[in-house]
Amino acid sequence: QGPLVESGGGSVQPGGSLRLSCAASRTIFSVNIMGWYRQAPGKQRDLVAYITTGGTATYVDSVKGRFTISRNNARNTVYLQMNSLEAEDTAVYYCNTLPSLHAYWGQGTQVTVSS
Repeated sequence: QGPLVESGGGSVQPGGSLRLSCAASRTIFSVNIMGWYRQAPGKQRDLVAYITTGGTATYVDSVKGRFTISRNNARNTVYLQMNSLEAEDTAVYYCNTLPSLHAYWGQGTQVTVSS
């Protein structure tokens, strides 16, 4: 396993919810802005949301009001709560620092939204 390990993906119907988790080493987690990225089939990998060490969250417009990023500093874990999921949210989701580092990319976790 790499330094960042994602989990929590799955298949849901439109309107459903999932919560993704990313476990990081303390060395990485404690000093970095953490982000969630996603890559849909045939598309580039894009930033979805990020959270500062102080807990300030920022989202891309397409997920505002539906996704919530959070971090548990005691567990060195960052979460992405995804509600009101849409077919367009189907992608492999990854966590990484912001800016991202090539060495930190993990396997990601697949999210499929389909009826």
